[in-house]
Formats: sequence, C-alpha cells, structure tokens
Amino acid sequence: MADKITKGEQEWMDQLGFEAFKVLRMKGTERAGTSPLNHEKRDGMFVCAGCGEPLFSSAAKFESGTGWPSFYQPVSDAAIDEEIDKGFFMTRTEVHCAKCDGHLGHVFPDGPAPTGQRYCINGVSLKFRPEE
Repeated sequence: MADKITKGEQEWMDQLGFEAFKVLRMKGTERAGTSPLNHEKRDGMFVCAGCGEPLFSSAAKFESGTGWPSFYQPVSDAAIDEEIDKGFFMTRTEVHCAKCDGHLGHVFPDGPAPTGQRYCINGVSLKFRPEE
C-alpha cells in the first residue's frame, strides 16, 4: 500500500461533501437502507470514497438484511485497519481505510462462510468501480 493520505478538515470537506465527510472523517453513520450500493449486483470493486483505495470485491458482497452494504472479507488484510469502538454504550470493532483512515463502518462475527464475518459498511464511504 502507498503512503498514508493526510489532509486538513476543510480539504476533506471540499473533496467529499457533507454526507461523506460526516461518515468518513467524523465517524458518522448513514441512515439504513439509503445507499444505492445496497442494490449493486455487478462484478467489480468497492473502493474508498476518500482515496480510491480498493477495499471490497463484489465477490465478497452479500445481502445481510441490515440496510448497509455487507461483505464477508476485505480485498486484503492491508486494505483496512480495525480498532475498538466503545461509542453508543457498546463495544464494537470499527473498520477504517488503511490508506486515508476514513471511517467505513464496523465488523461483526455473524457473517456467512467462509469467514463468518460481516463487514457492515456505510455506502457513502464507498464508490463502486464495475469490471470492464
């Protein structure tokens, strides 16, 4: 992976717009069921909306019924970083982009085989690049 991307708050806001900034840079959550990526079925790659780094393959996407795009694994262990999140009176594992530190969502141990993981990701933190 290339070097980390660092920008000032205003640079991020100008690049991302309010909704993506709120999620990626302020660890917000988009409202369930609002992302068009929930219905994305084409082959391709889900990349970070902040830096364009590949994060999740469409092959690892599944319908979780949660209202957010869900994946059972990232494209590589180096693509994402995880840390403990003790917000909202619970303990969860936060997932963020390893290249730009953008907040993506959380990972839970209730996903399908082969990993048993459910990466529950805010659609606004992703962009989809279809296979050519």
